[in-house]
Amino acid sequence: MPLDASYHAKDFKTVGTRPLRPDGIDKVTGRAKYGADHNVAGQLVGLVLRSPHPHAKIKKIDTSKAEKLAGVKAVLTAADLPDLTGGDKGMFDILDNCLARTKVFYDGHAVAAVAAIDMATARQALKLIKVDYQILPHVTDVDEAVKPGAPILHADCFTEGVEPKPKKASNIAKVTSFGHGDVEKGFAEADVVIERTFRTEQTHQGYIEPHACVASVSPDGTGELWVCTQGHFVYRNHCAMLLGMDVSKLRVTSSEIGGGFGGKTHVWIEPVALALSRKANRPVKIVMSREEVFRASGPTSATSIDVKIGIKKDGTITAGKAELRYASGPYLTMWAELGAMTSFACYDLKNVRTQGYEVLVNRPKSAAYRAPSAPMAAFAVESVVDELAKKIGMDPLEVRIKNAAKQGTKSSYGPVYGPIGIGPTLEAARKHPHMKAPLGPNQGRGYACGFWFNFGGQTCTDINVGPDGTVTLTVGTVDVGGSRASLALCVAEELGVPYGQVKCAVADTAALGHNDMTDGSRGTFSSSMAGIFAARNTIEVLKERAAKMWEIPVEDVTWENGQAKAMGSKYGNLAPLSLKEIAAAAANTGGPIAGHAEIVADGAGVSFATHICDVEVDPETGRSRVVRYTVIQDAGKAVHPAYVEGQYQGGAAQGIGWALNEEYIYGKDGRLQNPGFLDYRIPVCSDLPMIDTQILEIPNPNHPYGVRGVGETSIVPPIAAIANAMSNAFGVRMTHVPMSPPRVLKALEAAKKSKKA
Repeated sequence: MPLDASYHAKDFKTVGTRPLRPDGIDKVTGRAKYGADHNVAGQLVGLVLRSPHPHAKIKKIDTSKAEKLAGVKAVLTAADLPDLTGGDKGMFDILDNCLARTKVFYDGHAVAAVAAIDMATARQALKLIKVDYQILPHVTDVDEAVKPGAPILHADCFTEGVEPKPKKASNIAKVTSFGHGDVEKGFAEADVVIERTFRTEQTHQGYIEPHACVASVSPDGTGELWVCTQGHFVYRNHCAMLLGMDVSKLRVTSSEIGGGFGGKTHVWIEPVALALSRKANRPVKIVMSREEVFRASGPTSATSIDVKIGIKKDGTITAGKAELRYASGPYLTMWAELGAMTSFACYDLKNVRTQGYEVLVNRPKSAAYRAPSAPMAAFAVESVVDELAKKIGMDPLEVRIKNAAKQGTKSSYGPVYGPIGIGPTLEAARKHPHMKAPLGPNQGRGYACGFWFNFGGQTCTDINVGPDGTVTLTVGTVDVGGSRASLALCVAEELGVPYGQVKCAVADTAALGHNDMTDGSRGTFSSSMAGIFAARNTIEVLKERAAKMWEIPVEDVTWENGQAKAMGSKYGNLAPLSLKEIAAAAANTGGPIAGHAEIVADGAGVSFATHICDVEVDPETGRSRVVRYTVIQDAGKAVHPAYVEGQYQGGAAQGIGWALNEEYIYGKDGRLQNPGFLDYRIPVCSDLPMIDTQILEIPNPNHPYGVRGVGETSIVPPIAAIANAMSNAFGVRMTHVPMSPPRVLKALEAAKKSKKA
């Protein structure tokens, strides 16, 4: 019973309320410590030398002058980080990305590092390192990279996932396929078939806090790492493997995090800082500059996507097909695979086929960005769905409602859905007041749906009850969006005590068993489940202690509303014992009271959203602005509704920036031209409308409280919703993101010429 993860309906007293966030005061007063705020005695300044070339062989690195410079305590190259990965290709790629070994693969690729007594000395030392490069042809465009004759990044890259295995190296690292039915038969049954190609440019997560860490390795082989991360246990495992350390000898502490959104799920500078510390026998601090963050930490993939969809005149979609090419950077990733899985996940299709192509290019290693890969795929599919609806004269929302996936639908990527929220979000959209609001001149309204899997994974949690009855919840899940409050709410609910009685803390890697990365919207889902189980474990201990205090069998004790109660009329004279009373007597009944849980949280519960967007387009300048935006999403159960709304709004805001402004711009020389917030423009308050939200609650059957992850799904629909709104505003279908003023003007001019012709 204590580990029963199935949902049971109950009347919540604490869960669903909106208490103040426990970290709020520290953050607004500046007391919270982020990655760059940590300092230790005797620390050195670490800096990384980065390649100015997008593709080149490293013929020689001469560090002799840098090593002789007064104040330099260590100089590092790949020779100081031998390959200890034991043939693990994924780990070798991480190693090669941290410090280039035989070649550099992108502008900004790390080639050496120094540790010095101060910043000025470290900068001077970098200038003294001489690297002899043999410059090679490069390719930064995802479509150009797959053409015959394109520069090949890896001579040993033979496409995975195709039969027979190719004998010729290429930049297509892997092909994955999903689907069912007969798509050609489905297209033959359609009355209208539309096929389009879409492009999205590379974007960055745009977190305000850059990557930062302090590393210290002792002569005895033990080490400590203070770091800004979304998963300090995973960082520990990766760093220990790359440096040949025992996992138990490396202690990693996560700082507060100034934004991650998937970009802080990979190690970049951390193994370098540890290796420098080991070599210098001093602590080393590295803080990335903003330019380094853009040039050398993981942005999203740029994509090129072909979509073909067929529909009958009655609105039934008969077939869907997509080929998705995702730029991985120089190493194999899984982003095209996720794009292929999510493309048609919102719909109940009898005939569907998707193929994802992981394409190597001379750009930084691609990383996750909030529902990674899904926004690009949704942009393509949702745009074509809108266009098909217009062709058959049917309301685009009604087409989506007619074809929406439901419980029992076989998803486009394989599994059969349980209870899901796509239908309810669409019905809620149809009834929403936003749908009846009048539109002004040059304005259009668009809709789009979005999907994300959500993850669970390994989770470990402890609860300790203090002698005064206060409860400390210790978790290993990094708080990236308010999860400490949500987890405390769940534990308070289960124990039956007030929220203020529970304090949640994120432990370092020496204090708890392994916890997976905070990604995939797993934070509240998995850790609340573990917290609930730990609370149930604690309740069993509390019942045992109460039984001892009453000197009755534990079987006659129940727990209700934060109190132990003796069951049966024979105990009518025994007053209930509160948690505080039981805790006060703990020293005489068996010692400290604690509970714990170690789980692999399964059944995260897929997530769906529908967005409504009004856009105004200036036909003279091409400037577009979002004038109204509504997010409707299924949360399963909103543990802390204010945080849930914030996640909805945050995803939409980032999606708006992605749709209208943000992109990596590479020159013909293969170098990034806009590595900073001045030229890479994320939305500010004046760029955004008030974003309305509506929370739906379709309980996840695989969580005791019905919780689903909410953090990622709402970045999926915005690009498509905005594109559809823009199409309705000025009658031109945009297929290239971002839909910046120059691209909008170009599309308008092309439409005018087409009409004249």
